[in-house]
Amino acid sequence: MASYGTILLQDANSPLMEQLTFFHDHTMMILTMITILVAYMMITLFNNKLINRYLLEGQTIEMLWTILPAVMLIFIALPSLRLLYMIDEINNPMMTMKIIGHQWYWKYEYSDFQDMEFDSYMIPTIEMKNNMFRLLDVDNRTVLPMNSQIRLLVTAADVIHSWAVPALGIKIDAVPGRLNQGSINIERPGLMYGQ
Repeated sequence: MASYGTILLQDANSPLMEQLTFFHDHTMMILTMITILVAYMMITLFNNKLINRYLLEGQTIEMLWTILPAVMLIFIALPSLRLLYMIDEINNPMMTMKIIGHQWYWKYEYSDFQDMEFDSYMIPTIEMKNNMFRLLDVDNRTVLPMNSQIRLLVTAADVIHSWAVPALGIKIDAVPGRLNQGSINIERPGLMYGQ
C-alpha cells in the first residue's frame, strides 16, 4: 500500500499492474531523455556565439524535428496499445463478482457457487481503531481467491461511481443502467485497499 510521502506506484499484485508499472517506467525514461536533450541544446545554444543570420531554410533540420517526435510517439504508443488490449482481455474466468455502487457504500454479489451478497460501508472516523486506515477500511471486506481469473461486473444504482484497486491495476466506472466488465488475477495473498 502507498504510504505518506511516496511518489511511486503501489507494489504490483497482478500481472496487469506489473505491465502498467513497466509502461510507466518506459514512458518516464523517454520523457527524461527528451528533457535532458532539450536542456542540453538550450544551454549550448545560449552559450554559443555563432550566429547565421542569412540562413533562410534548413530542410535537413526541419525533417529531423518532424521525424524524431513521430518516432518517440511510436515508442510510447505501441506498448500503450498492447496494454489496452491486455486490460480488456478475459480468459475463462473461474468466478464472477458483481459490484453495485451506491451513494455511500458498495454492494457485492457472488453467484457462482452459492448466492451470497453483502454491503460494504466505509468505517466512520470516530469508530476507527489505531491500526486502521482512514477512508480506506470497510466493515465487510471482499475475499477473493489468488492465482485464478476473476471477472468483475460493475454497475451503479444511483449515481456514477468508480471502483478501483490500485495494487491490482484495475479501475472500472460504475454507471447506472450500464454493465461494465473487467478481470483481475491476484498473484499473492494480502490486504489491498480500493479507492
